[in-house]
Amino acid sequence: MPTSPHTSARIYRVALAVPIFSLFDYLAPDDAPVCLGVRVEVPFGKGNKIGVLVALAESSTVVEAKLRPIVRRVDEQPVLVAADMALLQWVSRYYHYPLGMVISTALPAGLRQGKAAVLARARYYALTEAGRGFDTLLLKRAPQQKKLVEQLQGQDGVISEAELALGGSTWRAVVKALQDKGLLALADAPEVAVQAFNQQLGLACNADQQAAITAVTESFGQFRVFLLDGVTGSGKTEVYMQLIAVALARGLQVLVLVPEITLTPQLEERFRRRFSVNIALSHSKLTDTQRQTAWLQMQQGECAILLGTRSALFTPFKKLGLIILDEEHDTSFKQQEGLRFSARDVAVVRGQRVGVPVVLGSATPALESLYNAEAGRYRHLRLPKRAGEAVQPGLQLLDIRNQRLQEGLSEPLLAAIRATVAKGEQVLIFLNRRGFAPTLICHSCAWVARCRRCEANLVIHRHEQRLRCHHCGSEQALPQKCPACKTGALTALGLGTERVEQLLGGLFADKVVVRLDRDTTQRKGMLEQFLAQINSGQADIILGTQMLAKGHHFANVTLVAVLDVDSGLFSIDFHAAEKLAQLLVQVSGRAGRADKLGKVVMQTRRPDHPLLLALLHSGYHRFAQTALAERQEAQLPPFSYQALLRVQAAHADAPLQFLAAVVDLLAEAASPELLVLGPVAAPMAKRAGLFRYQLLLQSTDRRLLHQALGRLVPQMEALKSKQKVRWSLDVDPVDLY
Repeated sequence: MPTSPHTSARIYRVALAVPIFSLFDYLAPDDAPVCLGVRVEVPFGKGNKIGVLVALAESSTVVEAKLRPIVRRVDEQPVLVAADMALLQWVSRYYHYPLGMVISTALPAGLRQGKAAVLARARYYALTEAGRGFDTLLLKRAPQQKKLVEQLQGQDGVISEAELALGGSTWRAVVKALQDKGLLALADAPEVAVQAFNQQLGLACNADQQAAITAVTESFGQFRVFLLDGVTGSGKTEVYMQLIAVALARGLQVLVLVPEITLTPQLEERFRRRFSVNIALSHSKLTDTQRQTAWLQMQQGECAILLGTRSALFTPFKKLGLIILDEEHDTSFKQQEGLRFSARDVAVVRGQRVGVPVVLGSATPALESLYNAEAGRYRHLRLPKRAGEAVQPGLQLLDIRNQRLQEGLSEPLLAAIRATVAKGEQVLIFLNRRGFAPTLICHSCAWVARCRRCEANLVIHRHEQRLRCHHCGSEQALPQKCPACKTGALTALGLGTERVEQLLGGLFADKVVVRLDRDTTQRKGMLEQFLAQINSGQADIILGTQMLAKGHHFANVTLVAVLDVDSGLFSIDFHAAEKLAQLLVQVSGRAGRADKLGKVVMQTRRPDHPLLLALLHSGYHRFAQTALAERQEAQLPPFSYQALLRVQAAHADAPLQFLAAVVDLLAEAASPELLVLGPVAAPMAKRAGLFRYQLLLQSTDRRLLHQALGRLVPQMEALKSKQKVRWSLDVDPVDLY
């Protein structure tokens, strides 16, 4: 798609953020040419909308008398150049999602609203001569001022307002106080260093790490996908940083994607210690202004590294040279609402279109990635040993049948915890269920606290004295007596992290217990505070949910305990075994990451389960080989391709009527190579007050599947029964819920 000005076309085709698959035609302005990729304001309905010009035409299917002119050009230069637009158009086609909505997903909120695509000049501060030699003990009553002065004295540099803002909302007062004391002053923007890699901070690489670095480096300037398959603690991050250093030395920009916001603080800290370049962040916890600034900085080449979650993938780059996805197996890379795209898969396509290497890193690669490596589409780089002197932790399956448990903890496990903390080492306890308990029941009449809007129990949150649904978010006060019989005693059944924390606090009263889950880390800065507490040795026992399994480095953790392995062993979703294996291996990898021997204890009532035995005796890759063989026999992905049509409505009959019509449409162009399964009720048949049904389409021929979807989507849009339902199409679903 050219971006040069056009003067002859009479019709401008504009993509708008509305759930309609067609573009909208408007009359071209007379005053000046417009480039493709610019934003325009156009009349739409009774008001105006901001859209993006994506095509030009000499004529329209709309009668000319009904065509309206654009209101104004928002930009003189494109906000999306040809390469950016081409990628978004591919995403629209592959995921069968309206182009205007795809573009809306890619743009920051301010640009969607028509705000100027102008990068505000950042302001920087530096210590004055007095500040550089100032004794910070004199600021002991102003800890935030003391911290900032010490930080700047240590790095002997400048700090931007954006970096200051990451430290909390009081930064302006801190800066003003230091300016008033004559310790801090405005400074010029720093020059971006070309040689941005501080070799003194680099770690010595082993032969496997060096081989991986060499392989990727040799592919700079061309497209190739590398699967960096390294056991936990093998030094994948060091490989990333050495590759980033190569890219920076060549004047290239780097995109680094992580699956969760929780992983950005520690990675950002390591990057800032290592690289003397501007680093931008992009994730949902930032303000709209911060995200737009990062977007424009990367587009204009003012930042060298972008660290973000999946939505950062669509950020434009001036000179992209390398794409890295850490924890590539993580299903958080797949968006579950709106545009249901896989950041991993789209990153590979972006790398192909731009001509840059893509590195997918994981200790537990997705089965699809291992399959692609075996097929030769990805180059398989292995890091089989832990970095430095660290060794793999020992794994024990602890049979808890016939054992007395204290809030889910067996006596052998408690003994191991006591022995570990007695040595001054840390314990990590994993339970993937937050709250106090998952069920509240009356033993007199069998009443159970259920969500009125979902087919789910309400979870007890005792600290807040609330019952809360973890699916729709509805909540109510925790009752003191049974609402049904008014007399029965209410009992909490099952375990949650809050309940286990209460027990540990009683059993280990002289030790510090830190709970890490969504409830304790909601407030801004709490996660960073907890991680600092853990890494400084001010926590003895760390208790948490799956956020603990994702890439965190706890050097003093030598015992990892998994309380409830069995809950993940039985599922109707064929993805479940893979996800459980990945989770268990990732959690286990938090143990013994430095020079201390680690141990992993997994409590189970199924010690003879094949999945657990495979992980115990053969490791993740033997499990993966077996799982791939089973999927091949059953013709499941990656040996076939799927799309899941989800439909929901306020009345149960509406989704069934709609899906029955869809099945009829598919039958009109039936193919023996296209398998249609359903319609069936979703595993959670009612959620947030809506009844949910689904239809699964599967084929061993990806092109045939997408041809069928291409015909089906406009036909579904034309169905009368569509008015009563909400539907979504999930291409390459990562779960069947």
